[in-house]
Amino acid sequence: MKIGNTELENPYILAPMAGVTDLPFRLLCKEQGAGLLCMEMISAKALQYKNRNTKALLAIHPLEYPVSLQLFGSDPDIVSEMAKEIEELPFQILDINMGCPVPKVVKNGEGSALMKNPELVYQIVSKTARAIKKPVTVKIRKGFDDAHVNAVEIARIVEEAGGAAVAVHGRTREQYYSGKADWEIIRRVKEAVSIPVIGNGDVTSGETARAMMKQTGCDGVMIGRGAQGNPWIFRELVEYDRTGVSTKRPSREERKAAMLRHARLQMEFKGEYLGIREMRKHVAWYTKGMEGSAKLREAINRVESYEELEELLDRRL
Repeated sequence: MKIGNTELENPYILAPMAGVTDLPFRLLCKEQGAGLLCMEMISAKALQYKNRNTKALLAIHPLEYPVSLQLFGSDPDIVSEMAKEIEELPFQILDINMGCPVPKVVKNGEGSALMKNPELVYQIVSKTARAIKKPVTVKIRKGFDDAHVNAVEIARIVEEAGGAAVAVHGRTREQYYSGKADWEIIRRVKEAVSIPVIGNGDVTSGETARAMMKQTGCDGVMIGRGAQGNPWIFRELVEYDRTGVSTKRPSREERKAAMLRHARLQMEFKGEYLGIREMRKHVAWYTKGMEGSAKLREAINRVESYEELEELLDRRL
């Protein structure tokens, strides 16, 4: 799969998720075979105001290439200017978020709220695509709500404005992440545009990835919640492509080793205090569905050091 001038090894893409797809987690997903990694979304306004907290979000490691940096904002001048300002950073693709459903983002007219304003979508994409040499992609949803399902219209605008690819989440903003993703809208977008189309929603295995690609004709598959606590999903997708057989899920020992490695990477990147606290949600995802996981989730919220985490996992897994 190719996006602009960037060649991907495979069509399986880690979705951008705020508070999840930081550098440590992206490295783990890359090791398991992800074809493209998407960073946490970054506010164009925060970049303009040199917000200190934004600097950590811009961290990129050579081992994770190719990587997509995602901006969000509703002012075409600010988004394009900030894209130009950071273009020298070592990301390969710039993505513009038009799918985030979070109220504080939508209230500012950003994220999925942009789908209500096709003219503004054109201005943002065209100004940004002209401002930088790197490929510009856009992540959208099915529509804002069931009364305004306009993914096809927005995807056509993205293509016309110079977008190199479009990712479509098969849910409306009003659905957030509930209900079943509508793969049919992804198929309709694919039929409407000639740029690559990436499908997103309800892919949790090699079988479901293959089913989405068969039903929609999409060029790539984006994995969001299916990767939480499960970086191995990318290994499974690549292996299923190669053999048509589902790989075994990781053993308890493999999960434990991954959690401890993830914790070490978090501490290296964010320091022990923040790194261990960030691991609490990851451990809950890694152990979901395992025997005794509810009690482990209770205990993990009291862990404050790497040694405590290691001791807890030794005891409970």
